[in-house]
This record gives sequence, C-alpha cells and structure tokens, in this order.
Amino acid sequence: MSKELIEVSGLVFKQKKYKDFDVLSKIMTAENGIFTLLIKGGLKPKSRLLPATINFSYGNYLINTNYCGLSVLRNYKVVHQLEHIYFDFKGNAYANYLLDLVDHAYADYQPLGKNYYLVFNALMKINEGIDNEIICQMVELKLLSAFGTMPEFRHCVFCDASQGIFDFSLQLGGIVCKNHFGSANTRMCLDAKTMGLIRTLALIDIQQLGQINISDNLKQQSRKFIDILYGQYLDLHLKTKKYLKEVL
Repeated sequence: MSKELIEVSGLVFKQKKYKDFDVLSKIMTAENGIFTLLIKGGLKPKSRLLPATINFSYGNYLINTNYCGLSVLRNYKVVHQLEHIYFDFKGNAYANYLLDLVDHAYADYQPLGKNYYLVFNALMKINEGIDNEIICQMVELKLLSAFGTMPEFRHCVFCDASQGIFDFSLQLGGIVCKNHFGSANTRMCLDAKTMGLIRTLALIDIQQLGQINISDNLKQQSRKFIDILYGQYLDLHLKTKKYLKEVL
C-alpha cells in the first residue's frame, strides 16, 4: 500500500535510536492521534530533520503515511519547543507521564478529539510554570473517560443535586450529596475542601484555569483520591508514573 503525503500539526515525544542512523519518535497530532515517526538519517551530523523532532517540539510536519505502522517524516514547517519542560526535570517528568497516559488510552492513529487539546494545553501551562501537580491532576481526571471509565462528578448519583456538600463512592461510581450519605455505606469520607477541588478540576475547562493558590496539604489529599481512583478502575503500571513519584 503506497503512503500518502500529508501535513499534520503535533507535538513530538519519546525519541529513541533505530538502526544505525535513524530515529523513532512518537508524535501526538490533532488530526491522526498518536503514532510513531521514522526520521531517516536523523542521527547523522548534518541531519536537517532531527532538530525539529527533539522531545517536546511542536509544529507542522510533512509525513508519508498509510495510517498504520511507521510513518516517515519528510519535512517540517514552523516548529517550536517547550524549553522549560525540556530543561526542568520536574516539568519533564510531569509532561512525560501525561503523554504516556494519553498514549495508553488510545490505539495508534485513533483520533484524540478534545483530549488532544486538553493534553496540549496542559503542557503549555506546565511550560509556563503553572502548578504542575494541579495541571496533572486535572488531566488525569478528564482522561478517565478515554479509558472507558466515567465517574459522575456533576451531580449526586442518587438525585440531581449539583450544589452543596458531597462525598464520593467508588462502588457507586460518583459523588453523593449530604442528603444521601446514609444511603452510601461505601463512601470515602472525603472532606468538603478536597471534594470541592476534585469536582472543580474534573469539570472546568483547562483554559479557564487561572492563577493557582492551593495548599500543599489539599493537593496531597486530592492526589491520594486520584491514585485510589486509578487503582480501582484501571490496571495501569506506567514507568513514567513511578519515575514521577521518585523525583517529587
């Protein structure tokens, strides 16, 4: 099957050597999801393609593809780099984890839809120095649906209540309002501030996120909740997650 020459916009990550002088890079694209690019001769000293495929580079790329297996990078247009993420080891660890997470949620070439913009905007905010942990938690909560898991954060699982004091039930898969605490024997007994933060991160658009001033203790509580949620609903053991825990 002959490969089609197309232009894609996307962000490059997870680069590794392939054969003697070639390079393989993952790319997350708006049009065609995540797939692997072959950069022929990328390791040769005078390669004109390698600078445009350094990890956390983003822009427009011309590729040959048949929408399965390896695609081949032919050229690029305007390319930029997320320099803060590239040089900051904590930002780098968060970015690699989020990209690994979305990579595991989708098959190769499967369109990411709104989650492309979610992850791309998250990386932009991390690159700007905005709270890495809160950005990460927001993406984790929103990506659950990509794994086929959709906890209910908008309203009580027993009624339509969307305001007030809430808790969360893993067994029921969503929030429980104060009026129904007695009906949910398996609720997690989260405090109101933690539940409020979790709902906010799960429900607001990432582009609405402004300056962040959240205590470390509150972030730790929401982190514990998300880790429990992922452990309960998903069977993921990502090396990037393990590394992220090590560097924090």
